[in-house]
Amino acid sequence: MSWTSLLDRSYVPYSGEPKACLVEGSSGKIYAGVRIENISYPLTIPAVQAACAICLSEKDTPAKIYVQNRELEQLAFWTVEFHMKVVETDEPPVVDREDLQMNPSSTFSAIDELKSLLNQAVTTNSDFPVSALLFTENGYFEGVNVEVSDWTQGICAERVAIAKAYAHGDTEFTKMEIHTRKGEFSSPCGACRQVIVELLPYHDVVLHHADGTLSEHITVDLLPFSFKSSALNKKK
Repeated sequence: MSWTSLLDRSYVPYSGEPKACLVEGSSGKIYAGVRIENISYPLTIPAVQAACAICLSEKDTPAKIYVQNRELEQLAFWTVEFHMKVVETDEPPVVDREDLQMNPSSTFSAIDELKSLLNQAVTTNSDFPVSALLFTENGYFEGVNVEVSDWTQGICAERVAIAKAYAHGDTEFTKMEIHTRKGEFSSPCGACRQVIVELLPYHDVVLHHADGTLSEHITVDLLPFSFKSSALNKKK
């Protein structure tokens, strides 16, 4: 994999400035992260946050980060948080593609997978685990919520799954399923709804609630009057 091929997986329709990095976990596994912009700019997922959160969601610990240059958002926070070594290189290491699960078999149970996945959530602050499955035409990506010492740097399960999909270049989404074991109603937060509406605008989302019930929705209906503006697209 080259930096060019990884940068091409960024979603940057507003800035036109792709960003990417690779994080090596203490296990030795490599995790990719790319910049995923949102029309609501503060909800943009920086490449460093994406890669580190994906690593943590796999019960691994960020140990080293590979960058083409150090001009990356949140690099300072995450390197300090996990004492990561920063390696500038023109030849990035190979990424393991195991994060992409194959198409579900006839015996696949989304709720069983979601319940099991909750054990991978990093919820040191909230003790409120959330799991998500993002389905594509090729399979599905898993996500759990990840919390760190600075609450503002944490990221939700839905966005971790989205970050995995973009980092692996698989963005032909079909649906998303979400689960929490606590609370009255399993539902994406407002920030996730804005991201989901932009990237999966007319897709099914299945919410598996803590009481065993479920509800099905169209993503665009989760956020009526969501923020949209063609004037923000800088690409000519």
